[in-house]
Amino acid sequence: VVAEKVKLPPGYWIGWGGQFEQLVSATKRLMIVVPVALLLVFLLLFMGMGSAADAALVFSGVPLALTGGVAALLLRDIPLSISAGVGFIALSGVAVLNGLVIIAFIERLRSEGRSVVDAVREGALTRLRPVLMTALVASLGFVPMALATGAGAEVQRPLATVVIGGIISSTMLTLLVLPALSVLFRRDAGTETPTMAPDLAASGER
Repeated sequence: VVAEKVKLPPGYWIGWGGQFEQLVSATKRLMIVVPVALLLVFLLLFMGMGSAADAALVFSGVPLALTGGVAALLLRDIPLSISAGVGFIALSGVAVLNGLVIIAFIERLRSEGRSVVDAVREGALTRLRPVLMTALVASLGFVPMALATGAGAEVQRPLATVVIGGIISSTMLTLLVLPALSVLFRRDAGTETPTMAPDLAASGER
């Protein structure tokens, strides 16, 4: 708007400083910090699980979590800011944690000799409550920040909004899409028929 409406004589120019200048420099840093943080998360998963395939499977929760964070910002008409970028980094950790809870349990069942379909079904049923508890604790804890209106609210709202929206979407992926991907990419040799075993039904009741 200034460039269109303010006509400067030759030899004059406009330079922006203060908070806007800090915002520009911080944005440039975030463009480096966020990819590096995501790469470190993947490397930690790889080191902990010992398999690039399992690490990629758990890391698949990050894209949908980031999508949920962006959607939440759009719904609340909040611009992307530095605090929102920090929220995306925190959100990635929560999304990976939820996926790790299920995948680690599924791999334990497979090491006991269960088929992929049976292990995925029992793992999803057994870990439903821990995943929901993790998501609820993290999201409800950010609700006061998301609704803040006092001093510092302009920093708190974007961060909390990103985390809450991303947790909702990542939880859906963890409970629905992640087990499906486990069956799709980790099939046993031969043909499987995904029938419900009696012991799995009993575990679901527990």
